[in-house]
Amino acid sequence: MRPERDTIIQFTHRPSAHCENGVTSNLLNFYLIDLSEPLVFGIGSGIFFSYMPFIKLNYLPVISFRPLPGWIFKRVNNRLGMKIKRKKFASPKKAMDALDANLERGIPTGCLVGVYHLTYFPRSYRFHFNAHNIIVFGRENDKYLVSDPVMEKPERLSYEDLKRVRYAKGTYPPIGRMYWVESKPEHFDLKKAIVKGIRKTSQDMLHIPVPLFGIKGIRYLSRRMRKWPHKFGPEKASLYLGQAIRMLEEIGTGGAGFRFIYAAFLQEAAGILEMDWLNELSDEMTAAGDRWRQFAIMAGRIFKNRANNEETYETAANILMDIAEREERIFRRLKKISLSE
Repeated sequence: MRPERDTIIQFTHRPSAHCENGVTSNLLNFYLIDLSEPLVFGIGSGIFFSYMPFIKLNYLPVISFRPLPGWIFKRVNNRLGMKIKRKKFASPKKAMDALDANLERGIPTGCLVGVYHLTYFPRSYRFHFNAHNIIVFGRENDKYLVSDPVMEKPERLSYEDLKRVRYAKGTYPPIGRMYWVESKPEHFDLKKAIVKGIRKTSQDMLHIPVPLFGIKGIRYLSRRMRKWPHKFGPEKASLYLGQAIRMLEEIGTGGAGFRFIYAAFLQEAAGILEMDWLNELSDEMTAAGDRWRQFAIMAGRIFKNRANNEETYETAANILMDIAEREERIFRRLKKISLSE
């Protein structure tokens, strides 16, 4: 059982659009480094795309619009010169003991958890997704104090409930993963961190040779989507399309929404780096996000059998091809960014 003594860290909870961005921003803010969610997302190279039909989530292929959980946090802190610690535990008791020890030391701690058993989530929002991020910042009255960036205010979890979500079963189980900041530098180079983040994003979106990732991955999904009705039949094809919509708009992988956050990042970066041309690319990225939303709307109508004659798997796939062309142009310009400009 957990220690009986209450421990409360003076921690400021700020909501955000995406959990790992928010956790990273809030932890940095605790250490008096105030970065907006878009800056965290951009410096952390949070834009990504992958289509992996051989990995299943709820028996359907995984589509992701972000890097692996934890990478945004790691990249941002590394690029700012922060020292961090990340651990996972085979034993749930050891994981909870380690968390309690951090709280006793006054360290707010990020945890990777499953969504399905989060008791403060409305039941309609609970699903089997094991890549959600929260911050635990204290214990009070037999409950753990939780900063979940997608919630408006801090929440509470019991010892057993927190242990359960830290050891959720299924695809990519969290295995008690937790992470925290150990120390910060006296000074950091924000401009250099921004440029490193942009270059890494451009590299990932343009130059991974495997055709499942980045721009190549978007085109690969488009080609496969055209074949779904003939290959799988109407019912299974509809399930595959529904999975694409779910990963794009509902699960924390951030499709269109991530494009809008990245557009905001480019706008902030334009001012910090004094590069006005980044504002043009911000507008173009917003337009790409709009196209992702248009794809989601059309795909939703097809999924619900409400599409007109012009809304088909073929036309939805055409939107993906257009998105790939737009984003390729954006990242080819971005990859040339240099502080010497």
